[in-house]
Amino acid sequence: MKTLTVRLPTPLVAEIEAEARERQIPKSDVVRERLSAAGGRRGERRASLDAIADLVGSVNGLPADLGARRKAYLKKTGYGRNRAR
Repeated sequence: MKTLTVRLPTPLVAEIEAEARERQIPKSDVVRERLSAAGGRRGERRASLDAIADLVGSVNGLPADLGARRKAYLKKTGYGRNRAR
């Protein structure tokens, strides 16, 4: 097992220490459990994206690839220009 050093906010460290004391396990075990649980949440997000995958691209009138040509699109539509009041 490799070692990783991180800096954490004081309240989070206190929370981890309290949980470790309460459960009578090392702080590193608490941190590993929390990191593993956070990794599982990424899977939940992926499941959410899979649930709406059929909707992607279903809105008409948008540019095909806004990510690559966003500046040109925004300039063409007048985004950011001062408008008459």
